[in-house]
Amino acid sequence: MKRILSIILASLMIVGLCACDKKEDDGTITLTMWTIATESDSHHQPYLDSIKEYEEAHPGVKIQMETFENESYKTKIVSAVAANELPDIFFTWGGGFSTSFVESGRVLCVDEYYENYKDELPEAMLGNLTWDGKKYGCSYTMNVSMLFYNKAMFEQYGLTAPTTFDELVACCQTFIDNGITPFGISAKDTWVLAQAHDAFTLKSVGADLLTNVLTKTGEGSYNSEGFIAASTAFMDLVSMGAYGDDAAGLSNDEACQFFYHEEVPMYIMGSWMPGSIMTDAETPDNFGVVPVPVLNSDNASLSDFMGGPSDSLMVAASTKHPKEAAEAMFEISRGVSHYGYLNGCGIPAWKVTYDDSSVNALTREVAAYVADASSLTLWFDTLMEAEDKSVYLENLQLMYLGDISPEEFCELMSGQLGY
Repeated sequence: MKRILSIILASLMIVGLCACDKKEDDGTITLTMWTIATESDSHHQPYLDSIKEYEEAHPGVKIQMETFENESYKTKIVSAVAANELPDIFFTWGGGFSTSFVESGRVLCVDEYYENYKDELPEAMLGNLTWDGKKYGCSYTMNVSMLFYNKAMFEQYGLTAPTTFDELVACCQTFIDNGITPFGISAKDTWVLAQAHDAFTLKSVGADLLTNVLTKTGEGSYNSEGFIAASTAFMDLVSMGAYGDDAAGLSNDEACQFFYHEEVPMYIMGSWMPGSIMTDAETPDNFGVVPVPVLNSDNASLSDFMGGPSDSLMVAASTKHPKEAAEAMFEISRGVSHYGYLNGCGIPAWKVTYDDSSVNALTREVAAYVADASSLTLWFDTLMEAEDKSVYLENLQLMYLGDISPEEFCELMSGQLGY
C-alpha cells in the first residue's frame, strides 16, 4: 500500500511539474497590478477597457488587476514598499506621497521607456513623478478640486453659484433656513474632509505660501493668519450646520448618494465626480460646477486650484519583467486617460488624439476652468511627506469633530512641520 501511495504521489508531482512547465513554455507573462479603481469608482470601467485593449494588442501578456478602497490602500501600499512586496505595477499619488518609495529604491526608473511615449504624454505631466531629473511613473489624469452644485435647487431659492466665501455662507444659510443641509461630506473618509479644507486654505493663503509651508522649503508658518482664517472658516461652516450630523459615520460613497439624489445641493470633490453624476444621478442636467470660492482675494483667485497630475502608476523595481511592466504601465495609463476622459472621470494627462465630442458638459466645464488656471497645487496629503500627511488628516478629523479648535489645529500643524 505504501509503495502504491508513493507511486501515486510521485505521479501527481510529475503532472504538477509538467503543468508548470507548460505554463512557462507558452511564453505568457502575467503582471499583477494594484489600483483603487473599485467597482464603485468612476475609473473602474476605463481600467477594464484599457486592460482589454492592451491584452488584445499584446497576446503574450496578461494583466491581473486587484482593487482596493482608497483609504485602506494608502496603508497597504506603504506597507508593501517597506516589505519589498510590491506588485509589478501599482497605483500611487505623485509628489510627496511617493518620495519615500523612490528613495527606498523600490521603484523602477522609466526614463528609457518614456522615450517611446513622449510625443503623446507631455513631460510637464510627469513633474510630480520626477526625482533628481529621473522619471519613476506615469500620470493618466489631471484632477482638481471643484465645487459641484445642484443648479435646480439653487434656482428654486433664487441663488447663484458663489464666488466668495461670504457668498457661500449666504447660500448655506438660505438652504438651512429652508430645512436643507447645504453640503455633502464624509468625515469618516478623512481625504474627503481634506478636499474641502485644502481648497479653502489655498483660497486663503495662496499657492506659493501654501507650497512653501507644506514642503518645508521656504518662509512661512502654518500657525499664521491666513491658515488660521481658513481653518476657522471651515469650522464656521461646520458650526452653522452646513454639513450633516451623520457625516462622521458616512463613507464618501454613502455621502455622495445624498448629492446625486438631490437631497443636498453642494459637494466639494475632485474633477472625477462628473463620471459618477452621469451614472448615479437621475437628472444629470441639474448639476453644475464652479471653482471653490475665494476667502482672501489679496492672496488667491478663482483660477487657483488644488490638484494637478497626481493619480499615477509606477513599476516595482523588483518585477521580473521590467520592459513588459513599464510598457504596460504607459499603455494602460494612456488607455485610462482616453476612456476616463470620455466617461467624465477627469481631465486627460495624455494628448487627445481621438473624437471627444461625447464628453459630458460638466467635464468640459472643468477642462475650460483648468485651461485658465493660475496655479495647480497638489493636495495636502499628496504634497506633504507621509508622516506629516498622517498627522494632518488625524488632526483635521479631530478639528471637524470639535475635539480641537482651529487655533490648536494650526499650532499642531506648525509643530509637525517644524516651524
